[in-house]
Amino acid sequence: QVQLVESGGGLVQAGGSLRLSCAASGRTFANSAVGWFRQAPGKEREVVATLSWNGDTTNYADSVKGRFTISRDNAKNTMSLQMNSLKPEDTAVYYCAAKRGRWGAYTYWGQGTQVTVSS
Repeated sequence: QVQLVESGGGLVQAGGSLRLSCAASGRTFANSAVGWFRQAPGKEREVVATLSWNGDTTNYADSVKGRFTISRDNAKNTMSLQMNSLKPEDTAVYYCAAKRGRWGAYTYWGQGTQVTVSS
């Protein structure tokens, strides 16, 4: 059974930092594209950051560019999202996700972790 489990969410003041981690089990994601998404109350889920299967290409939502960094550790089968200079509008449930391989849809999803940024 494939599982993605996020950790690292919490409450932080504006301007602070958090590091989200996502541990995968059940299969290796070394050759899979991965990403982080978020969903705020009353809003649709949106992509935050993506990382290609080989780690060569990253993409970020305009709202987080320069503040968030996505990374992966294939040896540990984990991915992370470093979030700096957090803003109240970053408050959301954050999800990690992975594709089956290099392309296609995100097939595997974590259960989500809450990030709340107070002003």
